[in-house]
Amino acid sequence: MSDIEHRSSELEGGLRVATARLPHVATVAVGIWFDVGTRDERPEEAGAAHLLEHMAFKGTGRRDARRIAEEIESVGGSLDAHTSRDHTAYYARLLAEDMPVAVDILADIVQHATLDADELARERQVVLQEIAEVCDTPDDLVFDLFQEAAFPDQPLGWPILGRRETVAGIERERLLAFLRDHYVRGRAVVAAAGRVEHEPFLELVRERFADLAEMPGEEGPAARYVGGERRVERDLDQVHIVLGGPAPGRQHRDFFACHLLSNILGGGMSSRLFQEVREKRGLAYSVFSFYQPFREIGLVGVYSATEPERAAELAGVLCDEVRRMAEDGCSAEELARAKRQLEASLLMSLESCSAVCEDMARQILFFGRRIPVAELIARIRAIETSDIVQVARHILTQGPPTLAAVGPVAALPEYDRLRTRLSGGGERAAQAERGTASSGRNHNSKDSPGAGSGGEPPRW
Repeated sequence: MSDIEHRSSELEGGLRVATARLPHVATVAVGIWFDVGTRDERPEEAGAAHLLEHMAFKGTGRRDARRIAEEIESVGGSLDAHTSRDHTAYYARLLAEDMPVAVDILADIVQHATLDADELARERQVVLQEIAEVCDTPDDLVFDLFQEAAFPDQPLGWPILGRRETVAGIERERLLAFLRDHYVRGRAVVAAAGRVEHEPFLELVRERFADLAEMPGEEGPAARYVGGERRVERDLDQVHIVLGGPAPGRQHRDFFACHLLSNILGGGMSSRLFQEVREKRGLAYSVFSFYQPFREIGLVGVYSATEPERAAELAGVLCDEVRRMAEDGCSAEELARAKRQLEASLLMSLESCSAVCEDMARQILFFGRRIPVAELIARIRAIETSDIVQVARHILTQGPPTLAAVGPVAALPEYDRLRTRLSGGGERAAQAERGTASSGRNHNSKDSPGAGSGGEPPRW
């Protein structure tokens, strides 16, 4: 997409402004991204970042919640937001000539949200129901447990929605303090992609975001990978399993090698896990791998679910495929296919104003600049099979594995057996899981990735 014109500027106080001009479209995607998320929370305010995102839409000094919705919809636009562990975004999509409407609303809600106490009381109940919904959805809950086991007692390990007890205790003053401390110019990027001209947009942002605080925001503490396991016993028809380990972070030279490893392992129908778990053995309907990068560290893992009677076999296959990648690497054909998938997903994402806008904003937020597509493709093409082996070995050697499971978890082998299987600790472990030494098994029962990497652009 050589006709996309990218420009960026920096306003007073470090507020970054970026545009991507796509002259062939009639619409624009616009938003503001903050490098603020769950990892910036204190223990007693877990869930504050997500609750604040909800409350931003509940009213400002100029608009109540109904007026916010009516204004954006009266011009045929849409408004949305999301919170992650390391960033929060507010964004809109609408016709290009109506972009000032969206910019005005976005600026208003992130600078002048009133966080009304009565609205907060109602929205707190909404979030508590959202938490309950996750707890009742095993393929969501298992990923929260995986994150918690990887980073116990650390903000990066807390669920994005928070916990019932902390969300129930978050009052207006605490949310106001969170907004004041973290929604600041130096931690924000305002971006637009579509039919947009940089200079007029820059001036619009300068005017509308004049009240955004200039005080420096502090980054959350560096995360420390620990690993271990979390199991939640549930009366379900399947055992849901996530297994993985530590990986390099998003600024590491192996960032793209991690994406390619995940793709080869479980990123599509031709991937190793799909072929072995679903096509060959019929063990599961859903099976995929993921790479979740953060600032200083990342996670690579695999997910699948199966009936209790086959849970031990499935867990063993997951261990074997991860270990085999570290021992034997991948073929040249597998690597070429994974590279092509990643390149294609990058190029196809350029056809969406929303995807272009978000990628541009997050790259500037996390890397300090927008990275040209040609540079990204060159970095992908430079990856060799030895890089894949190196990353796979990193996962297995930089800390104990992380296991999370929800369902009839007694059907799974105990953690130490899986850890031995994953590290290649002898054929006896594999034989035991195949049933040749099944009589002495001991099982311990203890109390958002969610997508494969095939066909998806890199997760910044």
